[in-house]
Formats: sequence, structure tokens, C-alpha cells
Amino acid sequence: MSYLHELLVSAIDCGASDVHIMVGSEPLLRIHTTLHKTDFPMVTPQGAMEMVTEMLTEQRVEDFLENRDIDFSTEVPGKGRFRVNAHFQRDTVAIAFRTIKDIVPPLNELGLPEAVVNLADLPRGLVLVTGDTGSGKSTTMASLINEMNRKYNKHIITLEDPVEYVLTSNSCAIEQREMGSDCTSFSSGLKHALRQDPDVILVGEMRDLETASAAITAAETGHMVLSTLHTMNSAQTIERIIDIYPSGQQNQIRSMLANTLQAVVSQVLFKRIDRAGMVPGVEVMLCTPAVRNCIRENRIFEIPNVIETSRAVGMQTRDSSIAQLYFNGIISREDALSHASQPNKMDKSFCA
Repeated sequence: MSYLHELLVSAIDCGASDVHIMVGSEPLLRIHTTLHKTDFPMVTPQGAMEMVTEMLTEQRVEDFLENRDIDFSTEVPGKGRFRVNAHFQRDTVAIAFRTIKDIVPPLNELGLPEAVVNLADLPRGLVLVTGDTGSGKSTTMASLINEMNRKYNKHIITLEDPVEYVLTSNSCAIEQREMGSDCTSFSSGLKHALRQDPDVILVGEMRDLETASAAITAAETGHMVLSTLHTMNSAQTIERIIDIYPSGQQNQIRSMLANTLQAVVSQVLFKRIDRAGMVPGVEVMLCTPAVRNCIRENRIFEIPNVIETSRAVGMQTRDSSIAQLYFNGIISREDALSHASQPNKMDKSFCA
């Protein structure tokens, strides 16, 4: 059994979410948001490079050495899978592993609002799941796909970098394409996916103008499109998409987005204080006529107020979700305030 194999098995057994490899240091495990040192020997430059060559083909190792960065996935047979980024720091190899659970959690077990669960029933349009790295975006999207796979007969194509959860076709036919090995880029994969008779397209991330444009066009032509952005709330998400476009095209994209966007789900993960585990704080924006008007007329700043006054239809702000977790005794006061959009206002509400 290799050093790498033993380390990854240990990470899975400890319930670690992440593993960090750096030359000159023992491997580190992140368990419930906190980094812990391990008892494994210090990593050497040769040892770090051997880990990379153990996981990659010869051609992909050459790509890594040329580009100095590479994303991929790896598996410990019978134990679990990992999303991996190998890169150079101070001219030595470093590796970051993210644990991927073998089984996609049922959508109704993720602690998400009912309005998010209902998104699996949408026939078309654009749904965006946003948040920081490690906020559970990939799990939410995989669970939405799995819910569709359970309930409907559809053709689903995923474009991922890398493939994380391995999805098994049930009622749906599911194809999973990985950047680098199955297609060259999100935008290229999207362009060709439209010729492959999909009902649902999952795009790992809307990184650039070409990908955003292709995703919105796919939603506009009657497909269901799911994607992610590294944004903190709904208003910021919409502004980020519009800002990707040149100023001369922004009015047009506002109109297209107002017509195609169905929902934005913004997540942040918290360490529970009532028991072991994590729990999401979730903002939900559903595209009601009021929200569509705000987007179309460039009144994005009004969207938080629309969300706040639309709880009856399933919307909720990030701060109201976080506050509820605190009042229910699930997360700490410190964590609640540190992730709040308006910490002073939230602090006053805690003291009321």
C-alpha cells in the first residue's frame, strides 16, 4: 500500500473534507472546518511528485509540468473519491484533495429549504447555485440531478472540472463529461451539448463570457441549465453575470437573464454546535415578476428587499437563514455574525 493510498484512506476514515500536501510539512486534514496535522512522515519534493505520477497518465503529467496547475479526480477503490488540484508553490509540488462522497445525499436530507427541493421539478430555465469554495454547491447540484433521475425520464449532460459525484442512470440517461479528458472547455462542451438532444445541462462553473453566453442561450432555447458561481448572494450573482459582458451588450443580457433565470441559491456551510456535522445557511431567490422587473430595469439593489418581503413564496435572505440557525441552537453566535451580510443589524437582533 503506497503512502498516498494510506493517507487518503486515513482521511476518509477520519471524516476529513480536505487533504493538503506541501513539501517540508506533514499532510494536513481539514475536519469540520479545522486543519489538523497527521502522523504521516514529512513530504519530500520527490514524494510529492510521485503522488502526482501515481494518479495521472503520462500525458497528463506532461500537461501538469507545462501548465504548473491541473484539476482532476482520483479514487480509492472501495473507499471513496477525491477532487484534486496539483500545483506548484515555491517551485515544489503541492496537492489539495477534496473528499467526494460515494453516495449522492437525497435532496431532502441536505437541510435545504423546500423551495430548493422543488427546483428539481422545473422543466426549463437557468438555476444558479452559488457560494464560497466548500459551501456545498456541488452536492446540492448532484442531489438536484439525482432527484430528476428518480422522478423523470430525461437526457442529462454534465460538464465538470473534474467529475465529482459519479451519477448512475436510473429513469434518466446521464452523461458526464470531464474537462481535459472528454472536452476541452465548458464553452466548447456546451456548444456541442446542444446538438446532443439534452433536456438538462449541468455546467460546473460559469467562468467566462463564452460559457455564460452559451449557458443563457441554452436556457433560452428551452433547456434546463444548472451552474455555479463563486458569489455570496443573489444580487451579487446577477451583477457578476451582467459585468462579464461588454457595456454595449449589458442591456440585452439583462433582458435575456430576466426571461431565463429561474432561481439563485446561495449557500454557506457552518460547523454545527448541537452535534457533529455541517449545516447550510441558504439564501433563496425565485424569479417572480417583481424580481424579473428588477433585473430588466437594472434595479438589482432592490432584490434583497423583494426577497425579504416574499417569504410566503419560499424566498429567504442569507441573514434570515443564518439567524434562524443561531436561534435554533445549531450554530454559534460568532459563526453567525462572521458570515452575516449585515453583522451589526444581526447582532442587535440577537440582543433584542
